[in-house]
Amino acid sequence: MICVSAPSRLHFGLFNLGAAEPWPNLDGNMVVPGRRFGGVGLMIAEPGLQITVEPAANWKATGPLADRAMEFARRLAATLPEAALTPQRIVVERTAPEHVGLGAGTQLGLAVAKALALATGQGEWSSVELAKRVGRGERSAIGVHGFARGGFLVEMGKRGDDIAPLLLREEFPSAWRIVLVIPNGTIGLQGGAERHAFERLLLESKPALTDALCRLTLLGMLPALRECDYRAFGEALFDFNARVGEWFAVVQGGRYAGSLAAEVVREFRRLGLLGTGQSSWGPAVFGVAENSERATEVAARIRSRFGTAVDVSVTPAFPGR
Repeated sequence: MICVSAPSRLHFGLFNLGAAEPWPNLDGNMVVPGRRFGGVGLMIAEPGLQITVEPAANWKATGPLADRAMEFARRLAATLPEAALTPQRIVVERTAPEHVGLGAGTQLGLAVAKALALATGQGEWSSVELAKRVGRGERSAIGVHGFARGGFLVEMGKRGDDIAPLLLREEFPSAWRIVLVIPNGTIGLQGGAERHAFERLLLESKPALTDALCRLTLLGMLPALRECDYRAFGEALFDFNARVGEWFAVVQGGRYAGSLAAEVVREFRRLGLLGTGQSSWGPAVFGVAENSERATEVAARIRSRFGTAVDVSVTPAFPGR
């Protein structure tokens, strides 16, 4: 039996939602090639994913997201020589909820691909290779690179159809914790609605905003992480995520995906958690606490304030395998 586990992903935002247009250099004689998307995110330990795979008489998948797991298995098998992969039984033992901003689909696809690659003696395949074979990484590649490497990640965006390369990975302070709040009963954009949203955002190129997001990453979040400066990191992260949210507002109706997500962000800030915002399309909201005691205290106050309208948990970052 083969067992593969995976983390979840927080996506703090994209650098460029518009077209990958080149821009002129200072003397106007040459242009710098443009890139689309790019972005920043963090891998978190929980809610995690775990699957097992073992030989069987016929292909079968059970557990949460079993149908998606089987589809990923079919995609991986289609990239292999005929008869290279014998039938397997896939059991999805646990996974993050779908379509709430945690990258569950990518982590499931990579976990299934990794398990089946191990079953065929291809355990050395990288997460990028696995993602190509199961059709992940169409836009963001944070979850692809973070599947094995963990940590705080910056990817450099796409030129063409290849999966966006990883620009850098930074350790996340081990004492810091993430308070994760998922509003119940709502999901973020996905499928055709998500593709339509990005087609609309393609028309909204904002070079000045992209410049500001790059500054907040290079001169804000990254130095603060290296120096374990909680306040500087939190303020830079909040500003980064809020600016991206303003860009998304045209398709999600506001800076955050609904009034409840917005109210949770405000409450986090009121309680002193500076680095807070929405992951991807949401509705998942995160707040970074400086230690586990502070995270536990804030989580209890969020539960008291919002009750059964939200699911609240505390997790460390995922440090990588």
